[in-house]
Amino acid sequence: MTEHTKTDGLPGMDLPVLPDSAALGLGKAPPRNERMSTAKVECNACPVLCQISEGRTGACDRYANRAGVLVRVDPVVLLRRELASDAPALVPFARAGAEPAAAEDAAPDWDGDLLLADQVFVTGIGASTTYPDYKPAPFIVASKAEGVDMVTVVTEGIFSYCSVKVKIDTDRFLGPEQANIRYKGEVVGHVTTAEYGSQMLSLGGVHHLTGGSKKEGRMTLELMQNLCNKQAAECAIDGGASLVIQAGKAPIVNGVEEQRMRVGCGSATVGIFAKQLLGLADEVVVVDDHITGVLTEHQAGRCLSMAPSGIQMRGRKSTPGRYFQVANPGSGWGGTDIADPLAIIEGWEEGVARPGLRLLMTSTTGEQAEWYVLDEQLRPVRQDMPAEVQKVVDRIGENCEPSLCTVLFLGGAGGSLRAGVTENPILLTRAIKRALVNVTCGGAPAYVWPGGGITVMADVMRMPDNAFGTVPTPAIIAPIEFSMRLADFAALGGHVDHVMPLEQALRRGAWQDDGAPLARRWVAPGADNVWPLGHGPMLG
Repeated sequence: MTEHTKTDGLPGMDLPVLPDSAALGLGKAPPRNERMSTAKVECNACPVLCQISEGRTGACDRYANRAGVLVRVDPVVLLRRELASDAPALVPFARAGAEPAAAEDAAPDWDGDLLLADQVFVTGIGASTTYPDYKPAPFIVASKAEGVDMVTVVTEGIFSYCSVKVKIDTDRFLGPEQANIRYKGEVVGHVTTAEYGSQMLSLGGVHHLTGGSKKEGRMTLELMQNLCNKQAAECAIDGGASLVIQAGKAPIVNGVEEQRMRVGCGSATVGIFAKQLLGLADEVVVVDDHITGVLTEHQAGRCLSMAPSGIQMRGRKSTPGRYFQVANPGSGWGGTDIADPLAIIEGWEEGVARPGLRLLMTSTTGEQAEWYVLDEQLRPVRQDMPAEVQKVVDRIGENCEPSLCTVLFLGGAGGSLRAGVTENPILLTRAIKRALVNVTCGGAPAYVWPGGGITVMADVMRMPDNAFGTVPTPAIIAPIEFSMRLADFAALGGHVDHVMPLEQALRRGAWQDDGAPLARRWVAPGADNVWPLGHGPMLG
């Protein structure tokens, strides 16, 4: 073996032969690593340069040595739109004398009919990487969309500059802002600003991946891969809660599965349901760690001509009927640290409050609610809640959305990704910002941040399962695709000599040298995703 066993030369991949260094006047080609056994092959899919023994895989489990040949282990994932009921079925193709493909690969395969070319999209999942940077992307695929000649540049990106943003829909306090988040004892991220009804976490990032200890990098990588692949991961927040996070699932906070996201802050809840509570209660307090609402003082109560109740609240009054800092954040009522809602009431103004006054106290989710009536000493006495009041409390709960974890992958696409598209990367960046290029991750829509560079963000729930891998540098492997008109691809200096028809792309590398089929995985596009090469909704 001379030099590397290059991943861009996997079986069946027809790429131009590069001149050796002697032909370029640079002297002799560098010798192979003499210390490496001839039974091993060297992989250059990442900077680790694994030397892989026969029958074994590299450190990333993505490439293997099969009979002295470097092969890709994971299947290439292809999206396929559902066909109309009267369209011909897609059947697997086979070359002469070859055994048919494996059962799991055969069902929705493609028969090479170019009339159905707009039904197939090659994703970056399993497509291989462009590392090192000198070569074009593994797949540069020509196709048609609505009669327009298109090109999709497909690769697996090696992301060191990447993170995971987690949105947790819950009224529960998880931890103070800027608090460290730990995974298996290692700091892997921090709590960021809370948003309306959601707690936000930032996990991963280059400083945790490569800027700390080796263990910190490994744990960060493991956590990110698990979350991006829709698996559960348990974390702990310094000074806060323990969490089990999983994309598309409710969070588990301190061992309890969360149920609801707040309908709004205390002030908003008072305003929304004021008219429904009019005549049923003389005072309503919605407990919230941010803004606690008091109905009779609130603008909504005043507009409804509600009489003052004489209630005296703890905390800092903001505007009429809106109180800040009635309690500390915590796991109690409304995201506060209180278990007894009466703890936020200082007293009642004599001459205004009266015996028999009816008081409803509820949280922003309606999960906690109590009904009180003032006695002769103006002390709230708990009583059974009237059915009509309970209906309104239930309505508050009905308007709360289910508690949910949303995992967004965020990565800076540079280096190999851009070089795999064009020799002049700035033109790709400019074309993306001008909306001439559609960026997807595993066929799912990706948001491209404004400003410099290509910073993409994608919801992992909209991507195919197991779309992410790792390399031990450490870095995340994520799919990315750049789709554009063929003319625009040429204008930005794209590798036009490497464009291949979709038919060729699907057949290329479809069989190993020994006749065994390479794995391919066909998946349906996400039901909520727009087809990557069109502007209309998904079919089927």
